Amino acid sequence: MPTPAKAAVIDEITERFQKSSAAVLTEYRGLTVAQLTQLRRSLGAGSSYAVVKNTLTKRAADSVGHTDLGPLLNGPTAIAFIEGDVVEAAKAIRDFARANPMLVVKGGVVEGRTVSPAEVTALADVEPREVLLAKLAGAMKGNLTKAAGLFQAPLSQVARLAAALQEKKESEGGSATAAAEDAAAPAGDDAAAAADTTPTADAADTAAGTD
Repeated sequence: MPTPAKAAVIDEITERFQKSSAAVLTEYRGLTVAQLTQLRRSLGAGSSYAVVKNTLTKRAADSVGHTDLGPLLNGPTAIAFIEGDVVEAAKAIRDFARANPMLVVKGGVVEGRTVSPAEVTALADVEPREVLLAKLAGAMKGNLTKAAGLFQAPLSQVARLAAALQEKKESEGGSATAAAEDAAAPAGDDAAAAADTTPTADAADTAAGTD
C-alpha cells in the first residue's frame, strides 16, 4: 500500500496520462538541469517534461491501460507529456536529441497506442497540420474545378444550340418545330407514293403470266 505522498504522485502521473494526447519516455542520463529546462520549453504550450519514479509511473500507467510501457520504465526516466501539437513536440524532442545525444528516446504512447522510438522519429517527420490542410484544400479545389468544367461544358453547348434555334426561328418566321415538321412531311409523302407504286404480289404474278 503506497504512502499518501506516493499515492498523490501516482494520481498526478495518472492525470497527466489521461490529459495528454501523447507521452514520450526518455532517458536523460548525463544531461544538466539547464538542458532539461531547455527541452521542456521547446515542447510548446500545454506540454510538460518531468523526471519520474519508475515504480510509481508503472502503477499510474497500468491504471490507465498503458501496461506496455512497463518494460520501458528502467534507468533514469523522464516523460514528455504532450497536450499540444504532438508533431511539433516530436520534432522538438528529435532536434534536441540530435544536439544532445545523451537524450535517449525509449518509446511512448500516442493516442492510446504504444509506439517505438522509430515511430516517435517518424512522427517528427510528418508535415505540420497547417501544411497538410493546405495541401488537402488544394487537392479538393483542383478536383472541384475539374468537376465544374465537366458540368459547364454540356451546359454551354446547350446554350449555343438554343441560341442557334432561336436565330433560325427568327430568320424563317416560324417555329423550329414547324420547320422540322415541314422537312419531315415530304419524306413521308414520298414514302407513301413509293408504297403506292410498288407492285403487289398479284400484280407481279399477272405481269409474269402476261409475258
